[in-house]
Amino acid sequence: MPDWTYQPLRGIAGALLGVRRSRRVALRTLAWAGSLPGGGRAIARLLGHRHPPAHLSGTLGGVAVRTRLGAAVPPEVARDAVRALPPLGAGLILVEPVGLADVPLVRQAAAGRQVPLLVRTGDPAVTAALAAHVDAILPTDDEGQHRLEPDVAQPLPGCAVAQHRPEPDVTQTLPEHDTKRSAACGGVVLPAVPAVGAVARVLADPGKVVLATPALLIEAGPGWFGRVMEAATPTAPAPSLWAAGRDPRRWPAWWWGLVSGVVMAVAGLVAAAVAFGPVLLWYDRAFLDMDQEALHAINHHLVHFLRHDRITLAGTMVAIGVLYIGLAAGGMRRGWPWAREAYLVSGAVGFAAVPYLFTHGYVEPLHTALAVVLLPMFLAAARRPGERPRWTSRPDGPEPERRRALTGQLLMVITGIGLFVGGVAVSAVGLGGVFVPSDLAYLGTGPDTLRAAGTRLLPFIAHDRAGFGGALLAAAAAITLLSAWGWRRGEAWVWWTLALAAVAGFVPAVLTHLAIGYVDLWHLAPVLFGMALTATALTLSRPYLCSA
Repeated sequence: MPDWTYQPLRGIAGALLGVRRSRRVALRTLAWAGSLPGGGRAIARLLGHRHPPAHLSGTLGGVAVRTRLGAAVPPEVARDAVRALPPLGAGLILVEPVGLADVPLVRQAAAGRQVPLLVRTGDPAVTAALAAHVDAILPTDDEGQHRLEPDVAQPLPGCAVAQHRPEPDVTQTLPEHDTKRSAACGGVVLPAVPAVGAVARVLADPGKVVLATPALLIEAGPGWFGRVMEAATPTAPAPSLWAAGRDPRRWPAWWWGLVSGVVMAVAGLVAAAVAFGPVLLWYDRAFLDMDQEALHAINHHLVHFLRHDRITLAGTMVAIGVLYIGLAAGGMRRGWPWAREAYLVSGAVGFAAVPYLFTHGYVEPLHTALAVVLLPMFLAAARRPGERPRWTSRPDGPEPERRRALTGQLLMVITGIGLFVGGVAVSAVGLGGVFVPSDLAYLGTGPDTLRAAGTRLLPFIAHDRAGFGGALLAAAAAITLLSAWGWRRGEAWVWWTLALAAVAGFVPAVLTHLAIGYVDLWHLAPVLFGMALTATALTLSRPYLCSA
């Protein structure tokens, strides 16, 4: 569960249940989602952090771990932690302190583990009872230590606790004496919210293991593991936008994504010029066996109606182009794996919708040519490997700023999902009934009258609407995934990509409706609501995303 859903859940639960219970509810919700079929994989994919750097592997207590970044939890939340935290990036779970009464709880947790489970105890009876169920048992010299509460962090015996809280905008190292003292058990427990850069520097020592407490994850959000992994990933400088050279055979995947975005945006501008001008091209007139005057004679609103459909489609095409340019130049070029996946998913959705254009027997040359030109570019971007890590990891910054950005992120994801639902609805209309009630109210006529005026008129209108539905699905997929995966401090290209795409998609649609007098409130309500959500989301997120 990403931070942008986790933090609002925590806030709502905190208001209703109190702080301690809300923390348990949040952890259990994550555990429930992770235990569903495919839930753990879905959580990992939503966060976009599935490949920890190889140098983060190591051992603790003689047990090999894929990543030396884990969590220290008390027995009463061990079962939930084992199910919730590994998909988020935890490479091991340490349960401590464990008494004889806690043995059943630890056994239940161990049954569903995906990563090594270790326990700390000073009771030989506990050791005997759990030796066959967990991966390692670490001894303690203090049998009378206090129980680690779910929301109160306490030190592991012999290990240091990073009690300090770094300044929001300054990456600091953990205290040197802490990391030295932690060598006795190989771990540093973090109850506060340290800068991810400081944690990454601790993990640079192959003998160090960093363990987060539930309190830290509640405060920092479950994406903390991923942010630490990104900070710990060795990166190189990003290549220049013009580094690909002139030979297309040597172009990397991101360059093909960039070119496909430019082609899509230019095609959208050409389509807009046609819609603002003649509306119908020669092949449209040949298919309909009508010109603008004949359409106007059938219904004096019909030409305006066709223009509004085509301008809305053109704006969506430009928005897709902007999204692809941003994903390629801002994300794929710098090695973000999620940016490449967002581009590929959106492109796959768009090409899957291409048959929409042919369902009504009208093979439009312009859209067909565009699909033929874009397909090789998309395949080249899909088949070529992504760039190695070239991003810059920045401090999280002030926590209030980050939390406002998370609210903005949630609103932006909701907008993307809403646009996808809208794309499905428009596709259904274009492939089926052609009109919605407000369309017929604007035209002042019924489908039978229009059908009687020409046998190809309704298929022609439906063709335009189906094409718009497919384009809206592709744009919505890119917006949703970019918003879900791309929220990082200082990534100004994410903000500008979404802002420019919103302007290209929303503004022409609204202005065209106003210009032709199609101002049905219920018809425009989804667009206006999407504009309001987007404006709010980008306003809340700008200080975070556009931070220097």
